[in-house]
Amino acid sequence: MRLCLKQHLFTWGDRFTVYDENGNDAYYVEGEVLTWGKKLHILSLSGEELLFISQKVWSFRPRYELLRSGQVTACVERQFSFLQSHYLVDGFGWDVEGDFFNHEYVILAGTLQVAQVSKEWFTWGDTYTIDFIPTVRPEDVLAVVLAIDACLANN
Repeated sequence: MRLCLKQHLFTWGDRFTVYDENGNDAYYVEGEVLTWGKKLHILSLSGEELLFISQKVWSFRPRYELLRSGQVTACVERQFSFLQSHYLVDGFGWDVEGDFFNHEYVILAGTLQVAQVSKEWFTWGDTYTIDFIPTVRPEDVLAVVLAIDACLANN
């Protein structure tokens, strides 16, 4: 399965439309402006909030909580090592590895590849292609990608 995320330039807050593999609207993502830390809402096409992403500002490592119905379901946290960084997604049991500088990475559950993320260069706004297995919730994968993108944008 595939999602395409196109972040539009020059918007107040963040506003994204997420498309499915056929180019149809699949989700909306809206950010809050003038907040302490980054906050994003993943919305269904009817406007129902599916997930809320909240940056934990006073954290040693970059960390984002993913909340569903007000309850924390996962945390995305950047891990540092001497050779490279990677991200852990506590709550989903996922590890994210790859070339974050070039926005080419994979999401793993143990040895199973859950998703692959690729950035299309030279497009108006940032465009990401997210390929994922059908047994995961698309909004969970989308939330992890958005949290990582927010971490990278803050560096």
